[in-house]
Amino acid sequence: MWKIVTGMCAVSGLMGLVVSLNPFTLLPALSSALSIDSALAEPPPPGTLVHLFEWTWNDIAIECETYLGPNGYQAVQISPPQEHVVLPDYGYPWWQRYQPVSYRLESRSGNRAELQDMIDRCRQAGVVIYADAVINHMAGFDHGIGSAGTVFDKYHYRDLYEPEDFNTCRQPVTDYGDAEDVTQCELVGLADLNTSSAKVQATLVNYMSELVDMGVAGFRIDAAKHIRNEELGEILAQLRDRHPTTDLYIYQEVIDPGTEAIRKQDYYSYGNVIDFKYGLFIGEAFLGKDGQTLANLQTLGEGWGLAPSEQAVVFIDNHDKQRGHGGGGDYLTYKDSDLYALANVFMLAFPYGKPQIMSSFAFDDSEQGPPADADGATRPVYKNGAVNCFGEWVCEHRWPAITGMVGFRSATQSTPAVTDWWSNSANQIAFGRGDRGFVAINREAEALTHTFQTQLPQGHYCNVTQGELTADGTRCTNDAQIVLVNRVGQFTATLPAMTALAIHAEARLAE
Repeated sequence: MWKIVTGMCAVSGLMGLVVSLNPFTLLPALSSALSIDSALAEPPPPGTLVHLFEWTWNDIAIECETYLGPNGYQAVQISPPQEHVVLPDYGYPWWQRYQPVSYRLESRSGNRAELQDMIDRCRQAGVVIYADAVINHMAGFDHGIGSAGTVFDKYHYRDLYEPEDFNTCRQPVTDYGDAEDVTQCELVGLADLNTSSAKVQATLVNYMSELVDMGVAGFRIDAAKHIRNEELGEILAQLRDRHPTTDLYIYQEVIDPGTEAIRKQDYYSYGNVIDFKYGLFIGEAFLGKDGQTLANLQTLGEGWGLAPSEQAVVFIDNHDKQRGHGGGGDYLTYKDSDLYALANVFMLAFPYGKPQIMSSFAFDDSEQGPPADADGATRPVYKNGAVNCFGEWVCEHRWPAITGMVGFRSATQSTPAVTDWWSNSANQIAFGRGDRGFVAINREAEALTHTFQTQLPQGHYCNVTQGELTADGTRCTNDAQIVLVNRVGQFTATLPAMTALAIHAEARLAE
């Protein structure tokens, strides 16, 4: 969417090592999915997706090589790459990226050559790129000049669109109970494209096809619920027909509170959907809203009104929700620090949906754009070889607990079921992923000491919320605690308040 102004060993034996966990710092010191005739789209690719919100192409390239690839991230969602409005009078807000002016690949993040270089370098590092595709609308201003110098009027875009290429409603959406209003009128005043038009569809396919030719592996479809589902299906089918040997991953922004005319299931045939309810449910549980507890999350899934797991992209927060946009709700953000980190530990451990990690820039004003100089030029994350994270660039994806759980997610991907669930019926929980992993989370104000039953083989394991196994398999990084699972799959551990412990088969020390 967009916005416009209007350890240490203690005792060993049959029960396993007693591990005393010092309080850790969670913060750092589709292939056939595009077929209109298909009943359901293909499940998502395995692995974890990170949204590097408003990062430049040059910075993303370096991050893929130095951090994302080595730490097992599967994909990056990039900000919209097309030319957009430039709004110095509004302080160069983040949402200017969501008001297209043309499909020239020159944006606040960089130019076409830099985009191509980033895609290539990330692919070499084992990380694919998903582009945020703004194809429902153009700009919401009467006139202006875009980031590539293109002059535009609201319903006239040079060599691209004329007034007849837009829907005729020309009024803001007012009734979300009326599907025609939602899809044919203007989302907060943005010029709404007539996506039933063959010309408009061809123009959009050309834009997306150029990105596929450059190596983009998939798309987030912004504001998908504001495009008639069958028209979006036609656009995506044409794109798929143009690239028959490319497995494109499509995931669609369909904000569905369950009370409106347009539902997320209307879009299942064309790709995955972003299920906004997931982060809301997690936030309510971790915040204790209306008596919710972590123990309640044992049954989290389709029975809660969520999309089928194989259809869903999920997050704790995203760029809209952390600002209270897109319907608001009790979503956790980086500002919740340890609580937010624990929620991400749960998401990455629990086998539901495709997880997306948010990587933010710090903000006080919800309209605020990324860190920038006075002329609006985005300040780099990397400068003189050093990474500028944990300040104006928050970089949640680099928080140790989150990074470690990316590896946990990969290690447990082959075991879709939860096993060995335990809870204190409140906010201390633990569960396994068969013989591949086990996690415990203490959301309480008191320490938790317990003997846990797992299905893991006997051995010593790194607590990956604190550090990871070294390449030679002989120790854990960051002096992370070592957990000994005994021959019957048990270990005893103490978790201080607001901490977590996670072990998995790929973080087992060599004997």
